[in-house]
Amino acid sequence: MQRRKFVAALTAAELAAAPAAKLAKDGGTPVRATPLRPGYWGSQFYDEKERAELQDVLDAQSPFRWYGAKPPQKVLQFEKEFAARMQAQFALGVTSGTAALQCAVAALEIGPGDEVILPAWTWHSCFNAIILAGALPVCAEIDDTFNIDPDGIEPLITPQTKAIMAVHLQGNPCHLDRVLAIAKKHKLRVIEDCAQSVGASYNGRPVGSQGDIGIYSLQLNKSITAGEGGAVVTNDPLLFERASRFHDLGGYRAPHSQQTGEARLPWFFGANFRMSEFTGGVLLAQIRKLDKIVNAVRANAKQVYDGIRDLPGMRFRQLPDPAGELGAGVFFDLQTKARADNFLAAMKAENVAASKPGGSVILPILPHIMAKAVHPDWPSYQSARGKAIKYGPESCPKTIDILGRYGGVLMDPKYTRRDVDDIIAAIRKVFPQT
Repeated sequence: MQRRKFVAALTAAELAAAPAAKLAKDGGTPVRATPLRPGYWGSQFYDEKERAELQDVLDAQSPFRWYGAKPPQKVLQFEKEFAARMQAQFALGVTSGTAALQCAVAALEIGPGDEVILPAWTWHSCFNAIILAGALPVCAEIDDTFNIDPDGIEPLITPQTKAIMAVHLQGNPCHLDRVLAIAKKHKLRVIEDCAQSVGASYNGRPVGSQGDIGIYSLQLNKSITAGEGGAVVTNDPLLFERASRFHDLGGYRAPHSQQTGEARLPWFFGANFRMSEFTGGVLLAQIRKLDKIVNAVRANAKQVYDGIRDLPGMRFRQLPDPAGELGAGVFFDLQTKARADNFLAAMKAENVAASKPGGSVILPILPHIMAKAVHPDWPSYQSARGKAIKYGPESCPKTIDILGRYGGVLMDPKYTRRDVDDIIAAIRKVFPQT
């Protein structure tokens, strides 16, 4: 039997009794001869389906979503299928997840004087969307889900709080039921940011469909992709109209107004985040492959979970809905930052890529956020609360601690059984020795 299969097959008791295999970083033989790294999920599934959709747009000579030589259909059809997949009444295709966030913020009429609570660890776009609306971002700590800690939300609520941004990071839904309960109690709105969890679910329903409005990123690093792209979903026709108007300079086009009925709002100032037919065509092919992609990565992640859960001291990242998470990464608590760093170095030497939680940043410790580096008269920081709020490491010690001591492996839907066996063997070899 090959050594990696032998190591992967050992029970915890057998592993403890067997002589420890010398780590590759100490001169031992690596589990793999060549490095194993995850790829980009959606683009690995490109085939003639995406090519045919693009050819349709070329043949029609109608790359603009609203009109052209022939009636354009791709973005509109993508919106219909995306809404159905996410169990939402309305979907809006936009140019990016960042654009989707700005549309969601505009739809909720968040602006100067308002406050939005978001996790201290998330992507720049979340913070930026609040700032660009002239509102005040208020950062909450995360918990062992790597998502916003519901226990830390209520102390941050003030009369100016208008919304909570519930971000589902690295494929793992947050404690959404608790966030929704807090929002209902305090009459706040909930934005679900599902940029890193397209295809995940919570309590049997797709993420993004349970808050007031949900957003998704369809950029290269996401579950499905056209390189760039994003989407907004909601069940509220007024929020949909505001989001649609904001993404299209303030106007409301017939294909969308026909979905909601008569327009309720006048023109207002908006941006230009219209999705092209080329992007819509690729995403139309991709949304039809989403379940295949998600099922594949979940199956691989399950094998890894099952292959290492018996290791003494193994404590996985908290999963509020294990059946609903994507399986994008298998992370576990290594207790200290030093041990986590040592584990990652040892895994790299075994030629199995491992990492700390990623895809986001600890926002309050970034120099430009600590300095509140926008225009000196920017409304976000002109209120008493805005002037008083302090960012920095002292505002998020729990977040810094959690992210420092966790490590794990990122998963890929195209990993083979041999790849998965190597991941299990490497963790079983390295974890007990770090």
